[in-house]
Formats: sequence, structure tokens, C-alpha cells
Amino acid sequence: MPRLLCLGDSITDCGRLFSADPSGNGYVKILSGLLHNAGYDFSMENRGIDGFTLERLLQNMDSWLEASDPDIVTVLIGINDIGIMMNTRRSSAQQQDLMEIFAARYEQLARKLSGTGSRKRKLFFLEPFVFPWPRCYASWFPLLSQMSVHIRTISQKYGAVFVPLQDDLNQKASLHGMSAITEDGIHLTRQGHRILAEKLYTLITACLLYTSPSPRD
Repeated sequence: MPRLLCLGDSITDCGRLFSADPSGNGYVKILSGLLHNAGYDFSMENRGIDGFTLERLLQNMDSWLEASDPDIVTVLIGINDIGIMMNTRRSSAQQQDLMEIFAARYEQLARKLSGTGSRKRKLFFLEPFVFPWPRCYASWFPLLSQMSVHIRTISQKYGAVFVPLQDDLNQKASLHGMSAITEDGIHLTRQGHRILAEKLYTLITACLLYTSPSPRD
């Protein structure tokens, strides 16, 4: 039975710590339901924590990996790191220094997650995103674009699947209205979480079909 571990910040957490449902109320819960309804036999653990940066994730990851021993790991992290770069009166040079630190830490994350020898995990690295709603968040786009390039490059290096989200989610928001997809420019509505869950479902089921028996009839 494949074991799935979902890592991230408040977008992944989505009320998990205050809910009777350990999968939370966002894309992890929706993804679990989609897999269950399709007949897949799996276990899933949500380890998203509100406010987490990449540094905080790394500090906790070893114990989570030991406890879960996952076959598949999804990671959505970075928007709080962008917030620190943008909201703490850093100079452009200081922002670039922080971005390089982020890239080095993300590579450390990929190296730890990838496994060794025959024990190779399937990794899905999700692109952090933000919406220009309020409009001040549009100023985050240049740094977010740099971060995405780093994550994409690291994904390729370690054989992870890079999951682009920024353009797709913003296109959906332009089509349906910002308030339909995002609550505040960073966090997702139920519809936004479903878009993310369905994208992951397509990618993960392709992985499960390739590595596991077919789902039950």
C-alpha cells in the first residue's frame, strides 16, 4: 500500500491542527477523497504547518520521514520565505542572498527526500504562488519567478516532478474572479484547493498506475 506524505505551510495545513480530520480541510483532503473514490489503496499523512518556512520544514523533516517512511512526497513551500524577503525591509542584495539560501536549502530538502539505493521516493515539488489581490502582491512576482526557476531546476536534478501552479491558478482567477479562487491573495478557497487537488491527482495516479497494481474494480 503506497504511503503519501504532504509537506507544506498553511495552504497544506488548511485547519488540520484544529480539525477532527487529520487531513485538514484543503487540497490534501480533496486529493485523499479523489484517490479513495477511484479505488486506490493508500495511506496519506498531512504534515503542513501554518507559518512554516523551508528552514522550519527542514528542521522537522527527518523525524517525519522516519515516522511515515513515505513512497510519495508532495511539497508546497516557499510563500512565507517570499514574505520574509518582501516584508522585512531587505535591500535587493539582501533579498538575493536570501534567495540563494532558499535554493541551497531546497536542494538539501530534495537530497533528503529522494532516498538512497533501491528505495527511491516519487517526489512532487509544487510551485509556490500568489495572486495580485490585493494588488501589492504583484510586487512579489519577480522573486516568486526566481524561486520557481530554482525549484524547477532542482526538480530536474533529483528526478522530481515539478508542478507549475502560478500561471494556472491566476488564469483560473482571471476567468472566475479572484474571490472564487483565493481568500486573500495567498490562501485558497474550496474551489482553489480543488484545482490543486485535481492537478495532483492526475500526476499521482499516473505514478501509482506505473508502479502499483491497478485500483480495485
